[in-house]
Amino acid sequence: MTYQESGQPTPTRPTHSNKARKSRAKRLRRSGLIIALVLILLGGSFYLYALFRFNQINKVGVSSLSKTIGSQPFNILLVGDNTRTGLNPAQAKYFGTAAQVGGGRSDVTMIAHFNPANSTVSLVSIPRDLFMPIPNSTTANRVDDALNVSPEQLVKTIEDDLGIPIQRYVELNFDSFQNVVNALGGVKMYFPMPVKDAYSGLNVKTPGCKLLNGFQALELVRARHLYYYENGVWTEDPLGDLSRIRRDHEFLKVLAAQVRAKGLLNPLELNSLIGGVTKYLTVDSGFTLTDMISIAEQFRNVNLSNTPTITLPIALENNFVYDNANYGDVVFPAQPQDQQVIDKYLGLTVPNIPTSAITVSVMNGSGTYDQATQVSQSLRALGYKIGTVGNAKVRSTPAETIIRYTPGHQQQAEVLLNSLSGAVIMGMVQHTATGTPIELVTGTGLVVAPPPSASSSSPTSATPTTAASTTTAAKTAQPSTTAVTAPITLPATQSNQPLQPWDPRACPS
Repeated sequence: MTYQESGQPTPTRPTHSNKARKSRAKRLRRSGLIIALVLILLGGSFYLYALFRFNQINKVGVSSLSKTIGSQPFNILLVGDNTRTGLNPAQAKYFGTAAQVGGGRSDVTMIAHFNPANSTVSLVSIPRDLFMPIPNSTTANRVDDALNVSPEQLVKTIEDDLGIPIQRYVELNFDSFQNVVNALGGVKMYFPMPVKDAYSGLNVKTPGCKLLNGFQALELVRARHLYYYENGVWTEDPLGDLSRIRRDHEFLKVLAAQVRAKGLLNPLELNSLIGGVTKYLTVDSGFTLTDMISIAEQFRNVNLSNTPTITLPIALENNFVYDNANYGDVVFPAQPQDQQVIDKYLGLTVPNIPTSAITVSVMNGSGTYDQATQVSQSLRALGYKIGTVGNAKVRSTPAETIIRYTPGHQQQAEVLLNSLSGAVIMGMVQHTATGTPIELVTGTGLVVAPPPSASSSSPTSATPTTAASTTTAAKTAQPSTTAVTAPITLPATQSNQPLQPWDPRACPS
């Protein structure tokens, strides 16, 4: 502003630079508004797109799921359903038709443990042939057969028999798996030597890095009758499904690394991947879109390549006969190794309940001479109250030890489980044969061992006490004709086996 000679102020015209500054400011305000509107619209579009895809996902009611508790850790049960429904003739040639292989079983049963406190994830696989009690029944079967009844039955079997709470359920089938791989343009795996599996159709004739499409990748992850070619001879992988789980863990890590490397920045690729999964994906009806977005946001930095993976330790049993029916090759649980894995990878510790507050009836289910009496004496020495002691029906040889408990007594059963060693598992029933809430049906090779002390550096450092050496009365008892501590047919396998020389793996960089 300038002044005339009279002293009266007179307005000056804006200079060119003033105009430019005002014009820029106006444009910036307008641009900022446009950017804000774009972001809002994009955010709305993302939500609408996510909602559109979410509505394509199949929902199933699973009332037996445990409740999520605030920011506490939670478990998602990941299931690979081997149903043949919907397979085209080319696939059915190798996997069988729905008429030939009816129903659907959990070919893959994996627990993903999420810990919000440190944004970490761990994976624990349950072998498909693990022989377990069926909830609310007096019979048992392989865990994979529970899905043939319903997802609810599978969840309940895992929660009741292993004491592992499941908060969410996610199931994929053959189609969804193949679509994921194809949407990524295939997955590269390195094969150190030729391998084949006549059951899954896998047939890699030469070693080297191979690009697998969805169908070929499915042949690999389903191969549990694998042969490898070394020094001019075809040799069968001796551990069957256990080796398959090991290879599946490796495949998942390679798959995750390739997803991470590609970044899926191309919207068409991302849309193809999501579209290829949602239509063939099943989740529990309580799993909301908000839940999924929240988990994706909180655990977005998790690198599956570094995620701990493990398989529950087991004991192998070939040509297993139960109730006069041959179940073929099954696997038994292995305590205390199973509990150690559950503690370490799922964060589930044994309930703090004194043994003096637990009454146990002991029934001889193995046919071993005087076993129930000796086991009851050993348990009494650990502080347990003993109810009925007698004999149960011998349903198999060898036999699992089963802790049967009634509703509301699972924690007491878990305490008892921690006092036993061998092929031991739990099973919930509405009523026990003896009328007590906790009933121990003894099996082959059962060992009673005191829980590890708090000062122990290793969960297995406590010295097991056999049923024939715990108390004075037991020491003077008539020795059994079959040792109570006799091992199950084969010892428990290592739960975290390294890749074998014939196993496929990531391609060399």
